[in-house]
Amino acid sequence: MASAHGRRRRVALPWPMRLRLCVFEAAIDATQRRDGSVNRFLFSLFDRRATADPRPDAAGVSSTDITVDASRGLWARVFYSPSPSPRPVVVYFHGGGFTLFSAASRTYDALCRTLCVAAGAVVVSVDYRLAPEHRAPAAYDDGEAVLRYLGATGLPDHVGPVDVSTCFVVGDSAGGNIAHHVAQRWTATTTTTTTTHNPVVHLAGVILIQPCFSGEERTESERALDGVAPVLNTRRSDLSWKAFLPEGADRNHPAAHVVTGDDDAELHEAFPPAMVVVGGLDPLQDWDRRYAAMLRRKGKAARVVEFPEAIHAFYFFPEFLANDHRKLVGEIRAFVEECITSKQPTA
Repeated sequence: MASAHGRRRRVALPWPMRLRLCVFEAAIDATQRRDGSVNRFLFSLFDRRATADPRPDAAGVSSTDITVDASRGLWARVFYSPSPSPRPVVVYFHGGGFTLFSAASRTYDALCRTLCVAAGAVVVSVDYRLAPEHRAPAAYDDGEAVLRYLGATGLPDHVGPVDVSTCFVVGDSAGGNIAHHVAQRWTATTTTTTTTHNPVVHLAGVILIQPCFSGEERTESERALDGVAPVLNTRRSDLSWKAFLPEGADRNHPAAHVVTGDDDAELHEAFPPAMVVVGGLDPLQDWDRRYAAMLRRKGKAARVVEFPEAIHAFYFFPEFLANDHRKLVGEIRAFVEECITSKQPTA
């Protein structure tokens, strides 16, 4: 098991990537205020956006934007490629400490295009409301709203046929936290009856990429990697939770503290199989392994995929970390295929 426990060593990274990381960290630090608020104009200078494009890219992927609920500014970007047969749906929640980025951010536009090809799926990237303007549970509410929209309204005809009964909820970092809570809430409230006019969105799997869970406790990996690993440290993490959690709540709030010593997290019988991606140089790794262990204790299938030398948000840098990026894409493809196969009835 890869772990940072007992280590305080320098993280070895290529210098061009270190330069990118310095700019990335400077942008976060400059825009996060001590009270948890965000200077959105300043961050917009760093956060390059991509527009939806119906023209296929080199991999054959097109994109279009849909409005889910205009009253709350909720929309999503849909990534698709031609297919005569119904494809599974991946509902994606981007990271950014609950406060930053968008479904239109170039990094996430590129990542979702990759997932579209890797999973052979239509990807619906949710532009959920950000904190601190919209604290928890707003992002969870938005995630549920998108699933209801898929079941009731569906996607534009030009996207092609989709199978909403084979849906995967996926997220990275803060988006991984959102993906868990959306899956937890959805499986606790939906029925299993499907009709032609009202297809039920069935969750076939959950993929959490370095998800953000926390508590008032500081884990060994958080202590060992604080100030050593790039991107995420306790100060940035605490500011994100301060912005996201309800006013006056601490990190033992159920939104953050999913894994408790008493194993309190409630999971419905229908909670789907999960894949949890863990980075060996990510301060969150202890929380992520505890989460997977909690799922297993509750009788849920949980696959842990370890990346021993991966920093938090390593998937932002495929040009520098090509091997890990290929492995991540391959693991997601294998997990999706396995979940689809296990869902099919036996002869």
